[in-house]
Amino acid sequence: MAKIVVVEDEAELADAIAARLRSDGHSVTVAADGPSAVQTVATVQPEAVVLDLMLPGFDGLEVCRRIQRDRPVPVIMLTARGSETDLVVGLEVGADDYLCKPFSMRELTARVRALLRRADRSATEPGNILRAGPVEIDLPRRRARRDGEVIALTVTEFDLLAYLLTAPGVVRSRDELLAEVWGYRDGAGPRTVDSHVRSIRRKAGADVVRTVHGLGYAGADGDDAW
Repeated sequence: MAKIVVVEDEAELADAIAARLRSDGHSVTVAADGPSAVQTVATVQPEAVVLDLMLPGFDGLEVCRRIQRDRPVPVIMLTARGSETDLVVGLEVGADDYLCKPFSMRELTARVRALLRRADRSATEPGNILRAGPVEIDLPRRRARRDGEVIALTVTEFDLLAYLLTAPGVVRSRDELLAEVWGYRDGAGPRTVDSHVRSIRRKAGADVVRTVHGLGYAGADGDDAW
């Protein structure tokens, strides 16, 4: 069982999401606007947040920014918008995943399960430190540093960078990354990967992930310039 906060101003949809997640055994708290969402997350300290983009008070992007400041929390963003820019911004302010409305409850619960599995992965990881130039990834503690300074990565950003640095220099396609990091065989587009790579580069340095045009991405290795 996980504690989950659902932030959705459409009462009928919020109730449906909450009921489905409770049927999976989770403890669910609902908030209906931006300010109450931030307060609820601070009070509940959830393992995951399902967050609508369009909210009264202030929008889901601002909620995501605020709740990620002190304690990174996995976020699935819900959006009725079709704009790629909106989705990219959502991923870059700290959302781990997104679903476009309308969506099936089965898909939502599958995404939540996958996100919770990733967040809990540290409990079973063996002790290991990955290094690439000035970047260090402490797998069991789920900490990333560059030149000794902590890098504030989201759950998915950490897992993506760790996966790429586990085999430095090996090119991974977007489909492979979606399958191995997100756990999705379908239903998510390449922009999900691209947005997370951009965010990792912004936080950890542009040199930590290399783009191989037409193929995918590779973690920096000893042959890469630092």
